[in-house]
Amino acid sequence: MKKERNLILLVIGISGTIVFLITLLMLFFGDQLEVLFNVIGIRVAAVFVAFAAFLSSMLFSLLILLHNKTTVKINDDTNKRAELFRELQFASSNYSIIDFMDRMLIYEESSRYVDRLVNKKNFIFHMLESNLKAEDVYENSKDFMFLSVKIPFRIIEGKLISSITFDKLRFEREGIDFEFYPPKNETESRAYILYNEQTKRNNVIINLVMRKDSQFYHKDMINKFSKIKLYMNITSLLGVKVEGNSELYFTNPEQIEGDGSNTYHINSSNFILTDMPMIVKR
Repeated sequence: MKKERNLILLVIGISGTIVFLITLLMLFFGDQLEVLFNVIGIRVAAVFVAFAAFLSSMLFSLLILLHNKTTVKINDDTNKRAELFRELQFASSNYSIIDFMDRMLIYEESSRYVDRLVNKKNFIFHMLESNLKAEDVYENSKDFMFLSVKIPFRIIEGKLISSITFDKLRFEREGIDFEFYPPKNETESRAYILYNEQTKRNNVIINLVMRKDSQFYHKDMINKFSKIKLYMNITSLLGVKVEGNSELYFTNPEQIEGDGSNTYHINSSNFILTDMPMIVKR
């Protein structure tokens, strides 16, 4: 826009200078023009004046065009700013933040869901231990162990929740980290959200896949952890997403439950917001 304005001003300056110089020449050499052209000289002067008037009107139109372009750009910028402000205002009023509570359970995943995972080749509700590939699980599922992690939660601020997804899970035991990620072709893994009619609580369930010789979990032992960190995304029912991570402070199990699950009593958890609420584009 600035280059166009400078170009138009340059054209106006050059054209005005040329017209002014020619006008002065006609003024100084008026007698010679009258002798050479007689009546035709008057017509030549009239043509020149008409051309000068046309040139001036054209340049004026160009200036109007430039002004209109500037006005349109300002209006577009104002509309975008207003739309961004409306989105920020909507997002700041319709996000959701959760708090984990009660008891976390780790248990073997139902064989029905494992079969569906292998048959449909869909890892949408599963996460892989680091350095594993989904293709290996599809081809040799018997070499892997499938676990489910179930954690009750409550909404401490905001609206109802539409979905919860995980970017990464990290379990720490005696300084050793066990990390789980979505498959390489996915950026996040979606969790089940179930409502328990008896306890009147919401539960989030995510499934983990690891090799059977992994040190992460032993079916016949009490599996203790020093820290669990969840990197998650929470999307409200109105489509506002927040990103953050939560650390669980819990009491390790003292015994294995009758169904083989490990139960961890959650004393407290803290949710740290890592990105501001944003509207999910669908």
